[in-house]
Amino acid sequence: MRELDGSDAGGQFLRTALTLSVLENEPVRLEHVRGDRPNPGLANQHLAVLETLAAVTDAEVSGGELDAETVEFEPGRSSTGGLEGGSYAVDIGTAGSVTLLFDALLPLATVLEAPLSVTATGGTDVEWSPPLDYLRQVKLPLLGAHGLVASCEVDRRGFYPNGGGRATLRIAPSSLEPLALERRSELEGVRLYSTESASLADQDVAHRQLEGALERLDLAGADRNVDDGSNEDDQLEVLERQERTAESPSPGSALVIRVDHGTGIAGFDALGERGKPAERVGEDAADAANRFLEGDAPVDRHMGDQLLVFLALAGGRVRIPRVSDHVETSRALLEAFGREIDLERREEGAVVSRSPDPP
Repeated sequence: MRELDGSDAGGQFLRTALTLSVLENEPVRLEHVRGDRPNPGLANQHLAVLETLAAVTDAEVSGGELDAETVEFEPGRSSTGGLEGGSYAVDIGTAGSVTLLFDALLPLATVLEAPLSVTATGGTDVEWSPPLDYLRQVKLPLLGAHGLVASCEVDRRGFYPNGGGRATLRIAPSSLEPLALERRSELEGVRLYSTESASLADQDVAHRQLEGALERLDLAGADRNVDDGSNEDDQLEVLERQERTAESPSPGSALVIRVDHGTGIAGFDALGERGKPAERVGEDAADAANRFLEGDAPVDRHMGDQLLVFLALAGGRVRIPRVSDHVETSRALLEAFGREIDLERREEGAVVSRSPDPP
């Protein structure tokens, strides 16, 4: 049983360790779970990930309870080494993140023998996690271009504090292609996805968020730092704009901006807060997008963190905007499982890479 220490890490370390345990079909013991958090141990959303992966893989688990700081996980994959798939449901019980649960499941596509469907109830658009539209409109399309077959359907949005959202992730057996995301090529345009709970519809929150973003976005006359051999200043086109009113047990809102370019996709988001004007929500997301446009990385900083597991599985090269603590922690964890990720630092950010495993 591989022993791992989470003293200096948070929930991402736990999720990635459990996912790698399944992929490598290797038992793990995690000590000091979420040790660098003020409230260490398993919270509801971390317990939901543990229980879901245990159900999907028929794993044996020790320490599967709230606040547990030591967990043992032994996956029970079939004799052929694959996962049987099937349909599962999980209720996080709080506004814990549905999208982070789904993130832990996505890499399993590489070892599935049949489709997998997981319906989760919890927070779909909450702090410290990707909003649902980031998953649906940014991450899944980007990974889909590299061979991942997955989709996400939403039944109800769940904002803080009540959660209560419900979404279903469907994954099919997939063969990933090496990630080719080292350079940003010609910019194609932006897409905006603005959502409000039904309780905020009379305040036009979704529309105001979108308008605030469009007013702040730098769509014209700037050096786009693209690798297309052209120095021309072009107007960045608005390819899509969506405003949605959604049922939810809690009032809330979210905005996601997607930037499309020839070799990839980047995403930027902001959530509504009590007392925060809707226009400011849009401006915050636009400010992040503008910072991306001033640089030359092909993916946003959050995606740079999230792609490391897929890079370890498929190989390739990815230019990331910065080397965050999450990147460093994930690299060390992947190395512990024998999947080293090379890092070449640049003046801004770095290139992370790995050679594909032999057939």
